[in-house]
Amino acid sequence: MTIKELYDAKRMSAQQAVALIPDGAKIAAGLAVSFPPALAAALADRVRAGALRGATLYAMLAPAVSAAAILAPDLADRIRRISLFHGGVERANDALLSGGVEPLTELLPVSFHQIPRALTEHIGVDSFITTVSPMDANGYFSLGTDTDYALAVARSGARLVVEVNPAMPYVHGDCLIHVSDVAALVEHHVPLCQTPSLPRNATDDAIGAIIAAMVEDGACLQMGIGAVPDAVCAALMGHRRLGIHTELLSPGLVSLIQAGVVDNSAKSLHPGKSVFTFAMGDQPLYDFLHDNPTLDARPVEYVNAPHVIAQNDAMLSVNATLQLDLSGACNSEFVNGRQYSGTGGQLDFVRGAYASKGGRSIIACHATAAKGTISRIVPWLDGPVTTPRTDTHIIVTEFGSADMKGKSLADRARALIAIAHPAFRDDLERAARERRIL
Repeated sequence: MTIKELYDAKRMSAQQAVALIPDGAKIAAGLAVSFPPALAAALADRVRAGALRGATLYAMLAPAVSAAAILAPDLADRIRRISLFHGGVERANDALLSGGVEPLTELLPVSFHQIPRALTEHIGVDSFITTVSPMDANGYFSLGTDTDYALAVARSGARLVVEVNPAMPYVHGDCLIHVSDVAALVEHHVPLCQTPSLPRNATDDAIGAIIAAMVEDGACLQMGIGAVPDAVCAALMGHRRLGIHTELLSPGLVSLIQAGVVDNSAKSLHPGKSVFTFAMGDQPLYDFLHDNPTLDARPVEYVNAPHVIAQNDAMLSVNATLQLDLSGACNSEFVNGRQYSGTGGQLDFVRGAYASKGGRSIIACHATAAKGTISRIVPWLDGPVTTPRTDTHIIVTEFGSADMKGKSLADRARALIAIAHPAFRDDLERAARERRIL
């Protein structure tokens, strides 16, 4: 068969495609932008009709526009949903519950770079649904915005069902799958889901300026998501010869490329290329991704592996946290007694950046939350430890920075109290003495 004949033989409706998934299936869905809306809706219809029983769905950052059907609360007892990192849909569902009730979506705690192995080896996912770009002349689809765990699962022998969307950019790198490996394909042309940048405020900009002052020309960047990383990018516009090796390619990082601040000329690993594993943002970002030879999309088990990150000299990672204690341990995923996000790739880059020659890992947060009524620096954490105190390097709030390396517990407490909001410093010092840290 020709490539075109092979394509046509595998083309079918979304309903026909999900009918290939058997009872008891372990299904993974593409991350964020690549979560396929037509396949997800058809899968939800099949579950609701009782035609698919005992299945489990694994997803990460499922967007509301694509995932609302299959993550609907009324399906919680008909298909098991396990999140690899909570987004707004999972948080909204969790908010429907009262205390003591099992969550509608469970969480699998796992570092981002370990997700491919978790899905293929420990869980044994047998079906994978995702959105891809249109096929090229050689029969290859690009995974577009999301190479991450998709490539490993697609190549694992799992039943591969793809939603071909012309809006999905054709991205270069180690991110291609061949039509011969596809069990079924569905054509569906809809706009990709967009995540508008959060508005920045004066606190974000103050933190961004502090961090930008630590960045040397020629450094290699990783930025997380949110207003603080965007503020850092905005403050870096006067820099030169920066590089990118990041899990998330965001609009803020793209703005640095377009301004000529990032040219990847000083990179020690993959010089000349901006390396990333997934992208999320607005339509200009997706347009920038399409057929751009300066971008290099690679699987997360490579991009986020600490030993790979460390091969970039002068690596600088910037990530956010929700709460940190006086020893420097960070809770970046748990709020008000509930799961808010997930482990993600924070620890991957904390360790990788610090192991880099001249590298630094930065954890940033506002000094307070809840309109200034709660200190983010606390005597002890309310949730799990996302980044252990032994790994934390530099902490930044709007009141300054604190380097944790080489400091005793007492020294750490003093340094962190100094960058806490002034309204909470006396209470924190009192708590440190009660805990016999000071």
